[in-house]
Amino acid sequence: MNAPHPRQALFDPDERTVPALPVCDHYSGVEARMRKSLELQAELGPVFDVTLDNEDGAPIGAEVEHAHLIAELLAGPLNRFGRVGVRVLPVDHPRFADVAAIVLAARRRPAYIMLPKPRNAAELHRAAAAIDAGGGADIPLHALVETHGALQDVRALAAHPRIESLSFGLMDFVSAHRGAIPQSAMGVPGQFEHPLIVRAKLEIAAACHAEGKVPSHCVVTEFKHTAALQEAAGIAARRFGYTRMWSIHPAQIRPIVDAFTPTVAEIDQAIEILQAAQAAHWAPIRHHDVLHDRASYRYFWQLLERAHRTSFSDGAQLPAEVRAAWFADGA
Repeated sequence: MNAPHPRQALFDPDERTVPALPVCDHYSGVEARMRKSLELQAELGPVFDVTLDNEDGAPIGAEVEHAHLIAELLAGPLNRFGRVGVRVLPVDHPRFADVAAIVLAARRRPAYIMLPKPRNAAELHRAAAAIDAGGGADIPLHALVETHGALQDVRALAAHPRIESLSFGLMDFVSAHRGAIPQSAMGVPGQFEHPLIVRAKLEIAAACHAEGKVPSHCVVTEFKHTAALQEAAGIAARRFGYTRMWSIHPAQIRPIVDAFTPTVAEIDQAIEILQAAQAAHWAPIRHHDVLHDRASYRYFWQLLERAHRTSFSDGAQLPAEVRAAWFADGA
């Protein structure tokens, strides 16, 4: 008798499935940079998302024109993998409805819509309802937690059935404290040390994990300081529980993906344990004198899934026999 696939053996059929999003979310808003970002994604593969930015990317007063450009890029040949999202305007912006209508009418749907600056759960509900009424009920929604009210309602935001991921908006959150948080808290290592920032990050991550959503870590503005980026990405992934992170410069993409990718030693250990567990039909096993059962099997399976999602087109994280046995369906 063949042992069932890990997905069937280790998870209940009615258990909430966390969206399998790429670990890097790359933001760009200027036309030349948006095109370059899409070209890079076409080259490297869908190991990172591209978010075309209509909020910070559009010149003031030209938001509608910028939305038409975004719709054109969504439908263009550079969107090879369908992993391109759009950040629209805040729901109370006078051009929110116009921009949303243009994006929703694009010949190719965005992979998700990012909703910025909700001030509370009620405002998120209003924005989601507007997207749904405009014909976007099939498009996943992401939201930014960057206001006091959004952080206060973060569990309700994460629980919203249309939400797939929550991101932390570091810069606006610091600004909302009117100078009470120093500028150093917007950089590295300050953003991992100031108590109010640490609290916000942990509450977002905890709410997302409790509701089966993806927590996405904020930007590192020192985009030419590779060591700072690598430090931040590593801390976000291994100490703060984030499974996704923003990039604001093409040079940040690979370091972020690398930081969220399991190490070779972790992958090898996971493969050994899961192969032995499958051979035992998922009964408890002893591996190097350590007991493992379904609880640890789930951890190691999720680690392999992350390794599979972080494989660039120029290389693979998993051995060919593992990909053939467990990932032949492309998931």
